[in-house]
Amino acid sequence: MKKKKILPLLLAAAITLASCSVSEAGSSASGSAGGSANNASGDYKYGKIDIPGKDGALCGAPIYIAYENGYFAEEGFDVNLISADFETRKIGLNNGSIPIVNGDFQFFPSIENGIDVKVVDGLHEGCIKFAVRPDSDIDSVDDLKGKKIGVDEIGGTPHQVASLWLENAGISADPSKGDVTFLPYSDGNLEFEALANGEIDVAALWDPLGSIHEKAGDVKILFDLGKDPYFADHFCCFLYASNKVLEENPDEVAALLRAYRKAQEWLYEHPEEAVDIIVNKNYASIEDKDLAVELIKSYGFPSAAEHDENWDSHVQSDVKYFVDGLSSIGYLQSDPGEFADKIYQKVDVNK
Repeated sequence: MKKKKILPLLLAAAITLASCSVSEAGSSASGSAGGSANNASGDYKYGKIDIPGKDGALCGAPIYIAYENGYFAEEGFDVNLISADFETRKIGLNNGSIPIVNGDFQFFPSIENGIDVKVVDGLHEGCIKFAVRPDSDIDSVDDLKGKKIGVDEIGGTPHQVASLWLENAGISADPSKGDVTFLPYSDGNLEFEALANGEIDVAALWDPLGSIHEKAGDVKILFDLGKDPYFADHFCCFLYASNKVLEENPDEVAALLRAYRKAQEWLYEHPEEAVDIIVNKNYASIEDKDLAVELIKSYGFPSAAEHDENWDSHVQSDVKYFVDGLSSIGYLQSDPGEFADKIYQKVDVNK
C-alpha cells in the first residue's frame, strides 16, 4: 500500500482501550476456586496485583478463565480484576503497578507516543463485525463512499480496522477527504440504535453484540474481522507488559504468560464449560450459549500443541504485519521495521 500521511491528529485521540480488554471478576465457578482463593496457603510469590478487565467483551475469555480456574493463583498471583480506563492503564503500566494488559494494535500509536510497554504475546484473532441494516443496499466496502460509520471511539480498534479496510479498497479514511464519516458512540447499544434509525449506515460492533443482532436478523454483516482475508488468522489482540516490570522482574511476566496460556489452552479444549463460567459469572452479556460457544471457537485461542517453539515467531510476525499496515495509512510515523522490533519482546515462559 502507498503510505499516506493521514490522521496524525487522531493519534492523540486514539487512546482509550477497547474491547480486547476484559471483564469484571466474579466469584468462584464450578470446578474452580477463583484467581486468589485457589491458593490454599494464601502465600503468593508475586503478591497482589491488579489486572484491568471490566468491559464485558466475550473475547476477553482468557482472563476470566485464568482467574476462575485459578491459573493466576497457581503462578503466584493474588489477582484483583479491576476497571481501568486508558489513562489508568497507561499510568499503571508506566510505573509497574499494572504489570500486564490486553489490547489491540490500537496500542501501537500509543507506544509510539510514549507508553512504556512491550508486546509479549498474542491473545486472540478478533471479535469485531461491521453491520448494516437488513434492507441496506450496501453490499461491500466498495459501496461505502459517502457513508457514515459508527465506531466506539475515533482512533479505537474498530476505527483503525475500518481505516485499513477502506484504504485497502481505495477509499480514504482521512476525514478531510470526505470519503466517509466516522461517528463515535461510547455504548454499543446506542450505536446499534443509531444504525436502526438511520443516523449511521454502518455500525462497527464488538462481540457479542454484533453477533447477537446478526442471529436475530436485525442486521446483515458486511465485515467480520475473523474472516476478512486481510485480517484473518492474525492476532488483533496482544498482551502488553509493563517495561518496568519486564526489566526488574522478567520472571513475573513469564509467570503471567503461563497463566494466560493455560487459560487459552483450556478454552480450546473446553469451550462449552468456558461459556458456562462466563455466562454464569456475568463476564459477558449473552444468553444464547450456543452462539457464545460458536464465537469462543472462532477467536483462535491456541491449543497446547500450538504453543510450540514457533509460537513467539508467529506473534512477532503479526506485530510486524499490523505495524506495516498502520504505517501505510499514516497511523504510525516511525520506520516500520525498527518500530516493530522495538515494541516486541520475547519472554521465556519456561523459566
